[in-house]
Order: sequence, then C-alpha cells, then structure tokens
Amino acid sequence: MAEQKAKKTQAKAGKAEDKAAELQKKIDELSDKLSREHDDYVRLMAEFETFRRRSAEDRLALVSTAAADTIKGLLPVLDDCERAMAMLAESSDEAAKEGTALIYNKLMDYLKTRGLAVIEAKGCKFDTDFHEAVTRFPAPSDEQKGMILDVVQTGYTLGGKVLRYAKVVVGA
Repeated sequence: MAEQKAKKTQAKAGKAEDKAAELQKKIDELSDKLSREHDDYVRLMAEFETFRRRSAEDRLALVSTAAADTIKGLLPVLDDCERAMAMLAESSDEAAKEGTALIYNKLMDYLKTRGLAVIEAKGCKFDTDFHEAVTRFPAPSDEQKGMILDVVQTGYTLGGKVLRYAKVVVGA
C-alpha cells in the first residue's frame, strides 16, 4: 500500500512537472509575444513622431514659400518707388517727394518686419554669394579694383537667404 501511495505521488509529481513545464512554455510564448507587441508599439510611436515633425516642417516651408513669393512680387514696386524718388530729387514738388518717400518707407518697414533686408553693395567688395555682375568697368584707382562701383538693381535677402541678387557694376 505504501508502494501504491508512492507511485500515485510520483505520478502526481510527474503530472505537476509536466503541467509546470507546459505553463512555463506558455509564459515564455506570451513573454515573447508581449515583447514583439511592445517593440511594434514603440516603432509605431516613433513613426508617428517622425510623421508629425515632417508635417509641421512641410507646413512651415509652405508658409515661408508663400511669403517669399508674395514679397518677391512686391520687389518691382520697391524698385519703382526708388526710381520715382530719384527722379523727384531733382523736382521742386515737395509734396510728391514726401508722398513717395512715405509710401516707400511704410512698405519697406513692413517688409523688414517680415524678414526682408537690403543687400549692401555700393563700395563693397564683389561677392558672388550676394551680387551679380552686370558689367565690368575700368576702376578709377587700384583700390577700387574688384569693388562695386555702381548698383543697377538693389538686391534683397529674406530670412538670411538671397531673394534677389544685387545687379552691380564691378571695377576691373
């Protein structure tokens, strides 16, 4: 009888070990599955963050491009104002001078708040990053060789990027 009890106990112990091994196998499978699911979740979140950042960058680029195009369209108006002020400088009509200067200054002040800046050129050293040489002219002195003698068309930058190169006459 003791032998039968021992056999039953061994059988129960064997079944318990089999059940424990089976449960351990299930735990390992579920742990692996949980690990894969967690990894997929982290990757998905990273992809979403990248998508969100890229979308925000695209929106900013679209807005800045639209602003650049609008400001670029206003540059001929600035040029016309500069020409009108140059022509009126020889005139005796003070009201026309003041009116044109007022319009030009208001427009220029507004555009400066949007990031527009004039490229300084006359008397500066020629720089291909900001200037476009229209012609070369014999320099009156050796110091003026490679320097800008005259500005044909004013250049502008917008937010540090060249919007329009300054068209200049360079001393040779």
